[in-house]
This record gives sequence, structure tokens and C-alpha cells, in this order.
Amino acid sequence: MNQLKVAIIGGGKISEQHLGTLRHIEGVSVAGICDLSPVLARFTAERFAVPGWFTDYRKMLEQTGAEVVHVLTPPATHDRIVRDCLAAGCHVIVEKPVALSYPGFQSLWELAQARDLRLIENHNYRFNEPIRRLEQAVAAGRIGRVEEVEVRIALNIRAGGRYADENLPHPSHRLPAGIIHEFITHLAYLLLHFLPDDYGSEIDSIQARWRNHGGGELFKYDDLDVTLLAGTTHGRLRFSCRQWPDNFTVLVRGSDGIATAELFYPCFQLTPRRSVGQHLTPLVNALGGAKALVGSGFGGIWSKIRNRGAYEGLSRFLELTYAALQSGGEAPVTFHQMDATSRLVDRLLAEENRV
Repeated sequence: MNQLKVAIIGGGKISEQHLGTLRHIEGVSVAGICDLSPVLARFTAERFAVPGWFTDYRKMLEQTGAEVVHVLTPPATHDRIVRDCLAAGCHVIVEKPVALSYPGFQSLWELAQARDLRLIENHNYRFNEPIRRLEQAVAAGRIGRVEEVEVRIALNIRAGGRYADENLPHPSHRLPAGIIHEFITHLAYLLLHFLPDDYGSEIDSIQARWRNHGGGELFKYDDLDVTLLAGTTHGRLRFSCRQWPDNFTVLVRGSDGIATAELFYPCFQLTPRRSVGQHLTPLVNALGGAKALVGSGFGGIWSKIRNRGAYEGLSRFLELTYAALQSGGEAPVTFHQMDATSRLVDRLLAEENRV
């Protein structure tokens, strides 16, 4: 198998996840890593046995002859860097969002198509084990016809940490939707993935409530509550920077049951319509739920021991992506999925949909 030469742009925390997976994929050779911090670039290169480190990604592309580039930098930098990588003849795997607007995404996609190159956005949570089990339950008809999809993230980031430092504001505060913009792509693609027809449903109406409940100037918004309608299917998106405990939940309600996936504390729970009668159904469901929670508790401990957790889907996403690059097959995240996600995010930001 011919070795694909790979380069990494961005040496932050997420690069560890990418590099940790890449060294186990057959036919992939990481030739260089670039970061504006020479200390970080060198440290990361030494840690993952990458032969070259750089502070100028253009020089890295030129000197390494990379065929695939991972763009792992802050969202506001993606447009310029992705354009340069495509111009250099490289396939691009980019952290979400590809661009800060739908027209920006369209422009980058057209550039990739004109050069016969791949442009693939990381939708890593779609490949986490609880989401895959949720997919299987829905596809098998175990909860009947999908009637409602809810995606909810609570991260108590106003309480402290890198996003709450007023003396050194995080770059994401400058995004169109502030900090929430960094996470909104995850909400959008997961909701779309479970709407009937898998990204094929047209969303008829959207009401997006953007709020700054905590006040102050650092956070543009700290709360998002979206309700939408796609045909007869209802959708809801929730993001809170103030609630606790942290959670990342996808709930699909069907005509014959409910299926729930939790990603931060990996768990899948199925609550189908039971044949034991209306009065015994709550008891049977409670027992089933308790069993699932106990299993997820032990599974969570094992995941921590194995250094997995919420990013475990990234490994599968990258494995499938490189299999597609090597075979010429379809990528695990398609144009249609990226396009629909970008369009939905634009609609969530649009003034006419705000209430």
C-alpha cells in the first residue's frame, strides 16, 4: 500500500487525538506538524515521533510534500488555511466548522471540486458508540416512526476555565455566535442525522432563542434554545454554558418508544412500547433503565482507563476517512451532510429566525 503523506496544522489538544489515531492507520505517514508556538510544535513532534515541525504551514506543505492536511486551528482561521492547502494540491480534513457561513463553505467546496480534491469536515460524534447504537435502533424500527429529535449540550464553562478568562479571552468569543459557535455544528449534524430521510427533510420553520443569561461583555451568548419543524417531525437544540452537570444527550422519540444516547458519560438507553400493559410498563422501563445506567458506569470507568471517552468516535471517523482516500470511495461525511449542516447553522444565526 502506498503511504499517504500527512501534515497537521495546529498543535492544540485536539491534535493529540488525531495523531494518536493516525499512527495506527496502515498506509499513513505523518510528515510534519505546524503550530505558531515553536515550543508546542516541537514538543508535539517529539511526543508522536513526527519527523518535522514548523511554525509556517506553507513551508511545511512545500518541504514535506504532504498529500493530506488536517486543519485543527481555531474556526476563524479555517477559510484562509483550507484555501492554501487546496491550492497546494492537498486533500483537507478540517475541524468543524469548515467555514463561518454557508457561502464560505460553498466557496471552499467549489475550490476543492475544481482541483479534484477531498474536503471533509470532522463530524466525530456521529461515530461514537452510543450514537451508532441509536442509529441501529432507529433503523431497525425499534421505536417506530421518528416524531421528535432533541440534541442537548450543557457545559458549565461560565464557572471557570479557558472560556471564562476575561484577562485572556478565548478566540471563539469573537465568532458570530460567540462560544456557542464553536459547538453548534455538532448540534446541527446530529439533529439532521436523525431526522427522517437522513438529511433529506426540509426544515419548514425555525425559532432560535439566543440569550446571555449570565450578563457581562465576555460572553456574547451563554444559552441557545431552538425549536424547529421538518414535515411532521419536531426538533429541538439546546446549549447552555451555565447548567450542570455537563451532559451531551441525543434523544429520539418515536411512535413506539424512545431511544437516548449520552456521549459525555457513554450510555445508550432504549425505552420501547412494552407488551406488559400500561400499568407495568413504567416499572419494566425503570428496571431496564437502571441496568443501562449501571452498565454505562462501568463502561465509563473502562473508557477512562483506555483513555477514550467523548472523543472515541474520532478514531472511527479517521479510519473510515482514510479508507475512502486510499480506495477512492465515498467519505464517511459526505458533501450532502456538510452542506445541510452548514445551511442549518446559517438559519440558526439568521435574524429572521430569532425570537
